[in-house]
Amino acid sequence: MSDAKPIRGTMVSADQAEQERRGLMLVLSSPSGAGKSTIARMLLERESNLDLSISVTTRPRRSSEIDGVHYHFRTREQFEEMKDKGELLEWAEVHGNYYATPRGPVENTIESGKDILFDIDIQGTFQLYDKMREDVVSVFILPPSIDEMKARLRGRGEDPEEVIMRRLETAVGEMRHWSKYDYVVVNEDLERAYQNVKAILKAERLKQKRSGAVAKLMDGMVADLQDELKGREG
Repeated sequence: MSDAKPIRGTMVSADQAEQERRGLMLVLSSPSGAGKSTIARMLLERESNLDLSISVTTRPRRSSEIDGVHYHFRTREQFEEMKDKGELLEWAEVHGNYYATPRGPVENTIESGKDILFDIDIQGTFQLYDKMREDVVSVFILPPSIDEMKARLRGRGEDPEEVIMRRLETAVGEMRHWSKYDYVVVNEDLERAYQNVKAILKAERLKQKRSGAVAKLMDGMVADLQDELKGREG
């Protein structure tokens, strides 16, 4: 049996009311070693209706990375050309390299009703705030301790010690901005941290401002109820 309700000549089901909405931009940020990339991967593996925003970067590709999957690797000249043409939604320089979000894919994704996940730094987040704040849901991921953060960075085995120390220095400035994020999640237990971010995503998807179908549903129900009450008065 369908749960669709007649609304002034239209039919809007509960599923439609929940699904016909504008997508959101879920931003995860953290100091290096807090585990945000792992949480992002878990979300993409387990959550439907969620795409990853693949950044453009001038950083050299690591041996474990694939162009077009982890990043779009570009030269500085190519990056500057994209920036000059207005093709970047946000960009930042981190540790001497540039990172950016292409504008077109993001706008197309959220307008289609699909959510998009950002694994970006604080500079990029604040630029998204400036341009598309109503669409952004930001989560700051924290490690349980500095010792754990250092252990995770060294455990990767990909960066020399001087790079690790530079990342720790950067973390001092990053963690000062935690209060500017919508949510904060401490990643002491990975599964619990993932579940907390998942709960945030679910709640934000249900916000009334994102769903035109819900607005239509409510307006129609109120109008139909008013007609019925007027009929009884008559």
